Amino acid sequence: MTAAPADAPGLQALSPGATVLLKRLDALLEGLGTGSGAAPMIMPPLLPVAALSRLDVYDNFPHQALVVSTLDLTQHQEGEKREQFTSDALEPAFFGLPTAACFAVYLHHEGRAVPDGTTVTVLGRCFRREEHYDGLRRLLGFHMREIVALGSYEFTQEHLRRFEERITALADALGLAVCKEAATDPFYDRGGQRALLQRLSPVKHEFLVDGLAIASLNVHRNFFGERCGITLDGTGQAVHTSCAAFGLERWLSVLYARYGSWEAATEAVVEAASALDAGALTGGAER
Repeated sequence: MTAAPADAPGLQALSPGATVLLKRLDALLEGLGTGSGAAPMIMPPLLPVAALSRLDVYDNFPHQALVVSTLDLTQHQEGEKREQFTSDALEPAFFGLPTAACFAVYLHHEGRAVPDGTTVTVLGRCFRREEHYDGLRRLLGFHMREIVALGSYEFTQEHLRRFEERITALADALGLAVCKEAATDPFYDRGGQRALLQRLSPVKHEFLVDGLAIASLNVHRNFFGERCGITLDGTGQAVHTSCAAFGLERWLSVLYARYGSWEAATEAVVEAASALDAGALTGGAER
C-alpha cells in the first residue's frame, strides 16, 4: 500500500487494484441491503449545518466536525500563492461534511410518515477530523456503506440481529477473525434519561479485526424519528431507527493484510459473494 503524502494527512488515493476491490466489496455489501428489500439511494455530499445541529452532531462529535465555507478574497492580492486560508477570507459556513452516511437518510425522510419495515441503503463519502491518521485504517475522508432501518422498535431490532449474522458470515467467508465489542459513540444528548439508558444498554457495537473496527451496528431508538419528525405510518408515533455501517477503506486494509495483494483479496471477495449469495447473506424471509 502506498502511504499518503506527508503534506496531505488522511488523504490517500486508491490504486487501480484497490479501486477494483472497493467496488467489488461495496457491490456485495449493497446486495446485503437490496436483498432484504432496501431501496438504494444516493445522498447529497454536503448537509446543512442547521440540520446537523438539530441532530446534536456538533454537541456529540465536535472534535470530528468539518464544515464548508465560501471565500471572500476581495482583500487578497490576485495570483497570491496560498497554502491555507485564514478566517478573514472565510464567509459563514452553512454546510457541513457528514461524519456518517445515515444522517442524510433521516434528513431526507424529515416530516414524512413511513411504513413499518422501511429500509434504505446508501454509499456515503464521510469526513472526520482525527488526532492522527494511519493509511487506510484511519482517513480524513472515506467511503461508508450503510443499511438503515426505519419503523417499529421490533423491526429495527430484527434488522440488527439479521446484520450481525451477515457480518459474521461474511467475515468467516473471508477468513477474517472478527470480534464484537460495545462502543460508546454518543448518538444522544449527554445528559438526562437517554444518556443513562445508553450506559445501561449500549447503542453501538463494533466488529473488529486486529483491533480495527470495520463494521458497526447502531441502535438509535426513536431519537432521529423525534428530531426529524419521521412517524410510523398509521400511528403518528416517532419511528425507531437502526443501521449497519461498513467503513470500506478499513475493510480494504484488513483484506490486504490477510491476502497480501489487491488481486488475491478481490478474488476472495468474489468467491465469498458467490458462495454466500443464496445462503446466509441474502437468502430467507426478511420480515
